[in-house]
Amino acid sequence: MKTPAGKECRYYYADYYRGREKEECRLLQATPQQQRWTSNLCFTCPVPGILQANACPHLTLRGRIERPFPFFQRKVVIEAYCTKSQREVLEPHIGCGECHPLPPG
Repeated sequence: MKTPAGKECRYYYADYYRGREKEECRLLQATPQQQRWTSNLCFTCPVPGILQANACPHLTLRGRIERPFPFFQRKVVIEAYCTKSQREVLEPHIGCGECHPLPPG
């Protein structure tokens, strides 16, 4: 589904049928948050870019909302994990390197 930022994201859900105004991020709903999700976080969220760059079925994403300092803007921070290699993925756009190895070059 398209986010308010105009990007495709499988975790974003919106329901406007017959006057309903329900918007949610199902990735951030899965983890307990101290701060509430709002649709303006979609403009700076890295998840649509990660999903477009890496379609590995073994990649699992976890997200949380952070605000580094009280006067800074809130942002979504993503942690990636590969279920095949059983380790944290440092660069989610690329992947772990074991599932889909890069060609020699």
